[in-house]
Amino acid sequence: MATASETPHIALTLRDHLPILQVLIPLCVAPLIVLLGGRRMAWGLAFLASALSLVVSFLLMMQVMDGSFISYHLGGWAPPVGIEYRIDAANAFVLFLISLTATLVVPFALRSVADEIPARSHTLFYACFTLVLTGLLGVVATGDAFNVFVFLEISSLSTYVLVSQGLYRDKRALSAAYDYLIMGTIGATFFVIGIGFLYMTTGTLNMADMAERLVGQGDNRTVQAAFAFIVVGMGLKVAIYPLHLWLPAAYNYAPSAVTVFLAATSTKAAVYVLLRFMFSVFQPEFVFDTNLLLWILAPFALLAMFAASLIAVFQTNFKRMLAYSSIAQIGYMLLGISLFSVTGLSATMVHLFNHGITKAALFMAVGALVLRSGNTFYDRIEGMGRVMPLTGAAVVLGGLSLIGVPGTAGFISKWVLVQAAFEADLWWIALLIVASSLLAVIYMWRVIEVLYLHTPHPEAIHKEAPLSMVIPMWIAAGACVWFGIDTSLTMGAANTAAIGLMGGTDGMALTPTVGGLLGNGH
Repeated sequence: MATASETPHIALTLRDHLPILQVLIPLCVAPLIVLLGGRRMAWGLAFLASALSLVVSFLLMMQVMDGSFISYHLGGWAPPVGIEYRIDAANAFVLFLISLTATLVVPFALRSVADEIPARSHTLFYACFTLVLTGLLGVVATGDAFNVFVFLEISSLSTYVLVSQGLYRDKRALSAAYDYLIMGTIGATFFVIGIGFLYMTTGTLNMADMAERLVGQGDNRTVQAAFAFIVVGMGLKVAIYPLHLWLPAAYNYAPSAVTVFLAATSTKAAVYVLLRFMFSVFQPEFVFDTNLLLWILAPFALLAMFAASLIAVFQTNFKRMLAYSSIAQIGYMLLGISLFSVTGLSATMVHLFNHGITKAALFMAVGALVLRSGNTFYDRIEGMGRVMPLTGAAVVLGGLSLIGVPGTAGFISKWVLVQAAFEADLWWIALLIVASSLLAVIYMWRVIEVLYLHTPHPEAIHKEAPLSMVIPMWIAAGACVWFGIDTSLTMGAANTAAIGLMGGTDGMALTPTVGGLLGNGH
């Protein structure tokens, strides 16, 4: 049952227009930032856009938590002729994460950006940041396949500019942005080719209509080619191992505020798009029949969990270590998808959110350390936990969540993922999940040791970061604990989203089949 009529109607209240306002607010604010100019005005407008987007996303999420959806018709043209914004539990959850992160990052950026980027570039920085926010929200909200590509390009082009702003601290940011641009363009090209193949087959770009027309076309070679192009294209955007090569440098050399926002939102939006096409457009039966989950996603997910974690163990730079950790955490999300059950998809959705807030807290702490130490090499941040107790404590809380210690958000994600593995009779995968989490203990302990068990570096500034950075950092760190104790919001949204993606059924009938193909089923 939809919360909005599926036939054309005239929206009379502000509540009716929430889906378009979600994207329209930051889209309109971005050029205003450039036109009005002024660093303080730019920051204020960016914060206003982020905060209003957060309010809208929360209101949307509350409307669809019962499993319903909202269909908004742009210009009054009913789909599939007109463009549709379609909001359900899955994308409302991701919209909330993106807008929440943006609202935390903008106050954090006030001092961080002032320290890392010249004042003459601040106005354009906040304009590009707002465009990235627009693109990510649009990618997630739209129900039109080509619109996904358009918003993907809006966010990507702005992101390349933001990453390159790190050149004022390290010239290697330019090469990092260039590599990101090349890999991102290849991914977007693959994706739009896949969309083109789907349009050839179905004659529509509306994803709901496309899904209906693809039923029974599993043997169509054009559809299979479209599926392959879309999965590989979004795989580059998600940074699926081994398509991850752009991510470590982009995260490491980008300005601290940019890294926080990208780590918490960019790959998460790409995971959502992958889920939307795999389960809503192509349908679960098609995905299962292609053996994509069995032979590609599951092995690469496990490879990411261990290979990226092992690389993280041997890093000597806190920021770069967290970048490789992000690749490993993406592996957990892909593993949840590959288990092909409601529980597995719930694990993916809740980990998508929990990892977002965890990495936001940790990368904000990294930004605070950059402000006081100059960089985040281990030999430079030695003992900083003693002289920056609030930042050090945020690192500890974020680290515990990253490991998956009970009482933190990260534990909930991994616990649900282990449950999904046992439901599929894949006990050995459950053991691998626990084993990979132990690697997180190693690389996080190295950081804790450096921060607390060494003498502070003499060239570092021995005082806490300003409140404009500490408060957002601690909101994110507190969320790691809050959502580890009170799971009603996150698990409720994740379960509703998973059931919707699996076609409104429990999806469990297919799970033993996956286990059987792996030699562990009944």
